[in-house]
Amino acid sequence: MAKGLKGKSAGLLLGAAVVLVALGYLIWGGIGSNLVYFYTPTELLAKGAAAYDKSARVGGMVEAGTVVWNADARELRFGITDGDTTVSVVSVGTPPQMFNEGQGVVVEGVYTPEHLFRSNKLMIKHSNEYRAPDPGKHPAEYYRELFKKSAS
Repeated sequence: MAKGLKGKSAGLLLGAAVVLVALGYLIWGGIGSNLVYFYTPTELLAKGAAAYDKSARVGGMVEAGTVVWNADARELRFGITDGDTTVSVVSVGTPPQMFNEGQGVVVEGVYTPEHLFRSNKLMIKHSNEYRAPDPGKHPAEYYRELFKKSAS
């Protein structure tokens, strides 16, 4: 009778170990595939030709003096920089209302052999503070002030 209990408990331990390993694999694999990474412009360019025509995310700051908005074509062109390297970006569609020079952005799209990042998604970093604008003030003025404070 004692011998039968040993066999059952060994089987239960082995079954529990298999379940734990399988669960660990699913959790680890699920986390790994759902983590979202982005390259800095320097990291993207360091990849060379291997970066061409592959879906990627690039994060950095919108370089001052590079923003060009073509309202007719709904095309936004700007440079994204990490302080050392700049990548030229073209994004089709209306940019987020708070898009501005000197703020953090992450763009998702494809880097082309013409050294242009074609973005199909533009995400901006913004403050988590909310305060209604003073009477008579336009919200965009308030956001400019807010971003100046957060940059300091």
